Amino acid sequence: MIDDPLQTALAALTRIATEDKTPPGMMPDGFERKYEIKSFRNAANLLRTAHPEEARQLFEVLSAFEIQLEDILKKGGNKSEVAKKLEAALHPLGWNETRISGDLLVRRHARALNTQKRNPKFLKVEDVSVLENFLDGHQIDFVKDRVAFDLEWNSKDQTFDRDLYAMRAFYECGIIDVGIILTRSTNLASMFADVASRLDALKTFKDKYGASTTWMGKLDYRVNAGRAGGCPILALGFREAAFADLGAWREAHPVIDASVTAEALLKEEAED
Repeated sequence: MIDDPLQTALAALTRIATEDKTPPGMMPDGFERKYEIKSFRNAANLLRTAHPEEARQLFEVLSAFEIQLEDILKKGGNKSEVAKKLEAALHPLGWNETRISGDLLVRRHARALNTQKRNPKFLKVEDVSVLENFLDGHQIDFVKDRVAFDLEWNSKDQTFDRDLYAMRAFYECGIIDVGIILTRSTNLASMFADVASRLDALKTFKDKYGASTTWMGKLDYRVNAGRAGGCPILALGFREAAFADLGAWREAHPVIDASVTAEALLKEEAED
């Protein structure tokens, strides 16, 4: 029971949310089995209705996209195998890495009193200045027409801030209408914990796929906090069904450490 009058008043207020429900039939058959879907500011509907060709291409690629266990177990390299596979599928279709920059032209208009005459009058005064590099460094992995798409597989979660601010800049400059970010789903931690338990590799998986890396739980609250501004965002997250050889791999790799859990994988490290 809430006794605090302020808390009582707050509890009665309507909650404002930017996330909306995806209408039935909006996504291709079987798509939701492979991907967690969260649409903000009507992004899913806008993508399908305003940009049907880009939506078709993207959903066809993602529907057919598969991840092998070797893709996530392979060591080394600055770019993940998942990212390389996605680039190989999208670049030939015209989805290009895009960066924007710009200078800010400022016109100042003033009314200055002309004191040189006996009967002073106001004169219009205008000057122009330029702020160079006002917009610089905003880059998105894949852009086609007015649709932006980014993949964040296992970066540090602060990378989402960079992505959302970039999509906001593209949107506010009138370059895109909608942004899409693909990451790992909320429940994929259970699968990673299971894989780690069969390799005795909790530390390695915690570093690569732990709580402070990019996954849906680190993305949706940032979108709700307004970090993308008014840009509609469609957030997608790989589910376990995206891993093509998971069943066979599990059969070949029995559990070594049954104590490894999703909770352990996602446990935040305490600060010193």
